[in-house]
Amino acid sequence: MKMQLLQFDSKLSAQEAQSALQAAIDQGAKAIVTGGSGSSVVTALVQSVNRWNQRNPGKEVLVLNHSSIDPEMTGKLCSFWHFQTEANTAMKMKAIANFAKKTPDIKKVFLLNQDYAHGKQWASYGRQLVGAARPDVQFVGETLHPIGRVRDFAPYVANIKQSGADSVITGNWGQDLSLLLKAASDAGYNLRYFNHSAGGVPGTVTAVSQAKLGQLTWVAEWHPGQAGTPKVDALARAYKAKTGKDFMAPRIDLTPRLLAAAIAKAGSTDTVKVARAMEGLEFDSTVGLLRMRAEDHQLLLPQVVNTIAPVDGKAVKAGWEGTNYGFRTEAVYTGNELAQGSECKMARPR
Repeated sequence: MKMQLLQFDSKLSAQEAQSALQAAIDQGAKAIVTGGSGSSVVTALVQSVNRWNQRNPGKEVLVLNHSSIDPEMTGKLCSFWHFQTEANTAMKMKAIANFAKKTPDIKKVFLLNQDYAHGKQWASYGRQLVGAARPDVQFVGETLHPIGRVRDFAPYVANIKQSGADSVITGNWGQDLSLLLKAASDAGYNLRYFNHSAGGVPGTVTAVSQAKLGQLTWVAEWHPGQAGTPKVDALARAYKAKTGKDFMAPRIDLTPRLLAAAIAKAGSTDTVKVARAMEGLEFDSTVGLLRMRAEDHQLLLPQVVNTIAPVDGKAVKAGWEGTNYGFRTEAVYTGNELAQGSECKMARPR
């Protein structure tokens, strides 16, 4: 059996996402693969799917979410029809907290984040989980700033410097991260930054290479140049050869493969049967054996803590984005090691 891929654009809008959902359903879609639209957009999409499925028994659709990482989506807002194939915010911060536990030179931490839901979450989990792993760490300041509207981060860097922080927990991405790195470098401030997915965003490695000062550490299921990952390496080469683009996210490739495995297990394309088959499913992926947790539909995905660093021929063997900076593995944690408790109370169809 072949799968057909239909493509729609949410335009980063909850309203557009719901229009795209209806268009997909009208064209016969039974599974919606989504990510990169922001958790608020995906949450609205899942709520629309919940309503559609309730009103249209026998015509249900699933949502497979590979990039929106709000823990509430597999927590209080969990849905039988939604499956999360990316580590959520809490799991990512747990990986950073585990790394901080064995890194004694992290002593004073400042929380600088964008003023929106995920920025606040990243700060909250940082204080909570890093604080639990390292009770000796001092949190010396916390600031939220408008998203995408700050042109000069020098005043924010000055506040961080005045606090005496050696590390910053920041969920910033895109321009807000690049300008923060530049401002700290201009001030001669060699900070350590902890971020959720920075290295996977085009332009970030270039920004670090231009700043020169600072250590940007982030987490993902894999990073380019990681040792001992032949399956992902082969996939990355094939992707580059076919598209001319760099490959960064094995989870996006494994998401439809997970769906295919659930269809095979169910022996059916009936949506309810496929969803039940996916619950608790163990799946041999390019990043190892994974399990879709049945109680909240959170995939237990490993996370690699890694730092963007200069090529040294040993820990970092190749540059990225045309720079002499690549990725240095700091620690690897399994999905089971990072699993968090969940407030999910799953309502399942009879």
